[in-house]
Amino acid sequence: MKIHFIAIGGAAMHNLAVALHKKGYHVTGSDDEIFDPSKSRLEKYGLLPDKFGWFPEKITPDIDAIILGMHAKPDNPELQKALALGLNIYSYPEYLYLQSQNQKRVVVAGSHGKTTITSMVLHVLAAQNREVNYMVGSQLKGFDTMVKLDDRLDTIILEGDEYLSSPIDPRPKFLWYRPHLTVISGIAWDHMNKFPNKQDYIDQFAKYIDTIEPGGTLIYNEEDTILTDLVRQNQQDIKTIPYRTPAYEKNGNRFYLLNGTEKIPLQILGAHNMQNTEAARLICNELGVSNEAFYKAIQGFKGADKRLEKLVENNRSVIFKDFAHAPSKVAASVKAVKESYPGKKVMAVLELHTYSSLNKKFLPEYKDKLKAADEAIVFYSPKAVALKGLEPIPPELIVKEFNFPGLKVFTEPSKLHRYLYDLDLKDTALLLMSSGNYGGLDFDKIVDKVK
Repeated sequence: MKIHFIAIGGAAMHNLAVALHKKGYHVTGSDDEIFDPSKSRLEKYGLLPDKFGWFPEKITPDIDAIILGMHAKPDNPELQKALALGLNIYSYPEYLYLQSQNQKRVVVAGSHGKTTITSMVLHVLAAQNREVNYMVGSQLKGFDTMVKLDDRLDTIILEGDEYLSSPIDPRPKFLWYRPHLTVISGIAWDHMNKFPNKQDYIDQFAKYIDTIEPGGTLIYNEEDTILTDLVRQNQQDIKTIPYRTPAYEKNGNRFYLLNGTEKIPLQILGAHNMQNTEAARLICNELGVSNEAFYKAIQGFKGADKRLEKLVENNRSVIFKDFAHAPSKVAASVKAVKESYPGKKVMAVLELHTYSSLNKKFLPEYKDKLKAADEAIVFYSPKAVALKGLEPIPPELIVKEFNFPGLKVFTEPSKLHRYLYDLDLKDTALLLMSSGNYGGLDFDKIVDKVK
């Protein structure tokens, strides 16, 4: 098979490219920019393009499949050449479905917790020495790449994203997967650029439930009333299993799941992660893993990359890095740190980086989401707002919509960096939340203050 990736440098795209390369496919690709870790990983497997850019001459009639990434635009010259030649063009979720048609498909969906729950399931199955195929959106310790496709295996675990499949396929990615077993962790409006109102976003999850294979199983968070209503309205021939936040307790900075009289120590923080753990347990149960085996294995789970990732800690200070940017995720992460370090000042630093977060109409969704913090900072780049074609955002609007007393707003990276580098972090839990990098923040420089 000869496969060409348009926008090979994407987080999922480059991992899929490596997985197909390992299967013996002839893989090529293009992109106009590629950053680490994608760059290093592609280079390791001999898949890094010689030059960055788009080269229509790479698109030839003998290519069996084009896999198109979201980073490409509809007028991409390589895409246009592929269309002209009538080649088979797939989004990566569509191609993953084709690769897994004869396997049991287990999909983790929901507005929050997808990566963590998927990572937990893979961690537990690995502890059982059970091999499965998978696609997950974050780097995991002990895993070389985040996509595995082995035709000898009968099960695949997929992180089910509700964002669009490709520049020419506006369907949410998870609508491709047709799960036999799935969990939905909850529904909280996101991706305003593609789902302009809350109901439109909710409708995607209703469509997703309709794609569950007949006789399949849906595990769902019954504490989410919107999700519970969707499940009740659905007429599919499926098994449903509700779950809620399990019993747990906290001692110092440590969280413990309660299983009868047994206390299971965990290395992750926050009520939302206790909820994620329950979802993972139920998936593993359906895959034949006993509760005893699950609880034993989950004690070694240290979290997914950039999901409340502890960068450094001493007896006075702690610093976390988190991917949180959507309102529900921000609230859960801040609450988790405050709950874990009640004796410390919690300083939350949020970068507004996505289309939704930089949209004036979406800002009210952030009201009170930082309230668990003692101090809070919001950073955004007016240049990023302009590049996304959005209306300018005055800092005072951020202050108003977030409704956090004493909120500091920065719009110039250098001023934010200087402020953070000069911080006295004694008796402080610093939570850095961003899907970007605060305009080039040197994280090591902050970490060194605590070492």
